[in-house]
Amino acid sequence: MTTLLAVPATAFAAPATITGPVTCTTDASVTGQPCVWHERDAAGLAGLARLTSTTGQPVLAKVELKTQRAWGSPWLTVASTTALRSGPAVLTTPKVVTNELSIVCVTTAPALAPEQQSTLCTHPSA
Repeated sequence: MTTLLAVPATAFAAPATITGPVTCTTDASVTGQPCVWHERDAAGLAGLARLTSTTGQPVLAKVELKTQRAWGSPWLTVASTTALRSGPAVLTTPKVVTNELSIVCVTTAPALAPEQQSTLCTHPSA
């Protein structure tokens, strides 16, 4: 079962938490950087997540960059990356050129207990 959480921009002042064996972490060298965010440059838009395993066990993590063509239409995954990690990790999607409304979601689960997955998403961004 997937739980989808919308995270308002004001929540990025402190690390958000994903329940289970993974927490979102911030990098002390990057002030105000959330654990799930967008980065846009001349090459396009990417979705990123910074995670830390709290149990030391392998965790399956998937980061998705989703866009919405029109208000109320479905969110479509346009780029994603999946990794099996233990310990701290920064995951990033391939860059996509788009001007559509977008969100970034990270879904994590223990490698041996995928039914314990949880999902955290950013707020929509243009």
